[in-house]
Amino acid sequence: MPSRRSLRVLASLWVVLAMLAGGASVWLWMASDAAWRAHLDRAYIAGLALYDSLENGSALPSGLSISQTRDAPVTPQGWRETLITLTGGGRPDLSRGDRLSVRIQSPDILYPAAGVESVGGGSQAAGLASVTRTLARFCSEPRLFVQQDTGPWVQVRGSAVWGCDAAPPDRRLLAGALLLGALALLLGWVAEVSAAFAAFAAALRDHRARNAALPVGGVEELRQTAEAVNAYVAQDRAALENRALVLSGVSHDLGTPATRLRLRSALIEDEALRARLEHDIDEMTTMIDGVLTYTRAEIGAEPFRRLSLTSLAEAVVADYQDVGLPVTLRRASPRPARAGTLFARSLTRPTAEAHAILMRGQPTSLRRALSNLIDNALKYGREAVVLVDGDADEAWMTVTDRGSVLTQDDLLRLTGAFQRGGNAGAATGVGLGLAIVSTIAAQHGGRLEFHRAAEGLEARLVVARTWA
Repeated sequence: MPSRRSLRVLASLWVVLAMLAGGASVWLWMASDAAWRAHLDRAYIAGLALYDSLENGSALPSGLSISQTRDAPVTPQGWRETLITLTGGGRPDLSRGDRLSVRIQSPDILYPAAGVESVGGGSQAAGLASVTRTLARFCSEPRLFVQQDTGPWVQVRGSAVWGCDAAPPDRRLLAGALLLGALALLLGWVAEVSAAFAAFAAALRDHRARNAALPVGGVEELRQTAEAVNAYVAQDRAALENRALVLSGVSHDLGTPATRLRLRSALIEDEALRARLEHDIDEMTTMIDGVLTYTRAEIGAEPFRRLSLTSLAEAVVADYQDVGLPVTLRRASPRPARAGTLFARSLTRPTAEAHAILMRGQPTSLRRALSNLIDNALKYGREAVVLVDGDADEAWMTVTDRGSVLTQDDLLRLTGAFQRGGNAGAATGVGLGLAIVSTIAAQHGGRLEFHRAAEGLEARLVVARTWA
């Protein structure tokens, strides 16, 4: 089995890696920014030296060369030209001194003349230095022409100063990508750990958590938690199965003495005494069978399979009707559906009168739950009307009695084990019917609801159509 690191170790490792990635990104950004500032400063200084060479005939700086042209420069077809005029004051509005005309021809860039003039400062030297600095900012192969007042045009070649190859590599984009990549990896790991815990919580909330082992995965702490929960669930299920086994054995073992007691009670001549004894025997066996049924419902070991809830209800109701009990099955009211064509207005038409409610469930458990609801309706309300209906997600079986006087507090209390209604009277039972129904409903992803109806009380067993 592959070893898993703990959440504390992984979190510490990711924090250290995030700090290293952040530090590397900051270093790359600052180093690249410093290199670019130095590159622009060199271009600015080269512009100052160029002006001094043009003005005073001093030596040109390294990387620059000049040549005079007989005619004014002509812009090649498709190129762009930027015109800048620097006066003695360094700005067009300061007209003292000779003018310095600058023409920049580029195959792809129209340089920001206004920005060049504003950066130029208060002298022509600063203005020309600002021009060379601006050329160094953009990757291009421009042609630079300079004219002093009415003198000849001079072409300045300086690819070594402001050309694309002279610019340092800009790693600021790489620094940003590194930082974003580290952040994405960190957030991805956090999302993965969070998703593992969320999946574990969802599996723990799932209805099959008591019947199937929870997934063991993720970080070490989650694995230990899953193993501990699986061990606890296994112990809990084993305890339930042992309890069902013991109760089953007790029910089986008491069957023979109960039969002998019935036979011997038949020999008692006192009819009142014999009736009381037989009633005690019936109550004892009913209680044992009820507890055994409740325990089996808690375990929920019956496999889920596809079934028709409508057919199941019809079979249960038919069994009651065969013995003459007042139990009826009412068909669900057809829902109107709108049908039409592209060329005709839609019309409201009724659907088929009856439809099969198909679902996945435990047929024996659902049959027992419906029988318990019908028994309660007959016990407390004298008759039972059964209705089966559903929608796309849920299905329900409704049992309506007639004349039940149970209150909402009574209904909440009766869903617990060994609880009976105050109007039960001499009716048989041990108070486990609704508790069993509620347990079966939960095992099918549903619930047991009670509603007041015009005739009496309506008990509704709601289940999910696709649950296991």
